[in-house]
Parts: sequence; C-alpha cells; structure tokens
Amino acid sequence: MRSLTSSISKSGTGSHDSIRENQTLRKPFFDSNTMYLTTGQPKKIATALDYDRLPEGAPYQLIGGKLMLSPIPSFFHQNIVGELFAELHAFVRQYDLGKVVLSPMDVHLTVVDVYQPDLLFICKENLSQINPNDRIRIVPDLVVEVLSPSTEEQDYVRKRMIYGECGVAEYWIVDPAEHTVEVLLNDQGRFERASFVKEPSELTSPMFPGFSMSLQKLFQH
Repeated sequence: MRSLTSSISKSGTGSHDSIRENQTLRKPFFDSNTMYLTTGQPKKIATALDYDRLPEGAPYQLIGGKLMLSPIPSFFHQNIVGELFAELHAFVRQYDLGKVVLSPMDVHLTVVDVYQPDLLFICKENLSQINPNDRIRIVPDLVVEVLSPSTEEQDYVRKRMIYGECGVAEYWIVDPAEHTVEVLLNDQGRFERASFVKEPSELTSPMFPGFSMSLQKLFQH
C-alpha cells in the first residue's frame, strides 16, 4: 500500500490507482426522458446527473441511487471533525503533502454514488486533476467518516464497499459513542483493518508516517 513516506522525505510519490468500475451494480443505461437511471426493471434510481441538478447546498448524498437526506450533525460530532481537521491539516501543510478538505464537499464515485465524507485528503500529485470551481470527481486518497446513528449502517456497508472498489487508499471510521477509530487499508479493492484504537491510545496512520493524535484530545467534550 502506498504511503507518503517518500513525500515527507522530499522525494516523489507513486501514481494513484485508477478508478475501478463498481462490479456489484448492473450495467445501466440513461433514459433522457425520465432523468433517471433505468436498470431494466420498473423501479428507477437517481444518478449523479440528477444529483448535480439539485439546488446548491441541498442537504443530500446520493447513495446507491437513492437521494439520502443528510441529518444536521451534533455539536460533539462537529467538534470531533474540527479537532481531526486541525491536527491533520497542520501535519499535511508542514510537509506539503496535499490538501485536507472538510465536508460538505461532493465526491463523485460512481454513476449512482456521490458522497460527502466528513473529511478527505488528496495527495499533492493528484491536485492538478481537480477543477477548483467544481466538485471532486477523482478518488480521494483518504476519507474519514464520523459515525452518527442515522448514517452508521451506510458508513460500514455501502460506503465502505464503494470507497474500496473505487480505489480509496485509506478509510478511517470514527465512532463518537465508543471513542474509537478504525483505520482501514485498501487491498485490491477491499478494506482490511490496519488498526483499531480506543481512548486513551494514539491515532496513527500508514499513509502519514510520523503523524499521531491523542484520542483523549479528539473525543474531549
């Protein structure tokens, strides 16, 4: 698995794996009359094109062809996201590794999956592929999801599968209720656990050698 060790040591990094097509979905065709994706069955599902036509700021994610309302997060949830962003952003900026981006930011992954991870990272070598006036239409190197009761199943099942199949290199799942962080590494399109840490341990990452963060600080109220 590619890490950023070489970036920290001031040398170049390898290229990112290309996006793989999601093999679990039936091959669709677009019906311009309905503006929805048709799978050969009466039921119709929304596509990324439909999603792009939503009013700016509409609180939705497109998950498996369904427009899912994104609930307003709790104060604790947002505090965790803010603490994690501050620590990771400082580390990434210090070593000029790329960009850390906060939600809400649309990430187009498949024709029926557009997500807004709580946090994402794109390495320096891939930034040139991003249109600064558009949404993200490349695969991030890291995504972070902070669990909430209404999104936990999606984060563990559908999103985990799609992130893996599309080529996200590392996925962090943060559990505010249990004060844990699971770090997952992509192994040929499937995520395998690299670490599972619980307060008061330190969060570390294969992608960021030298980075660590106290979970006591992350989960402080």
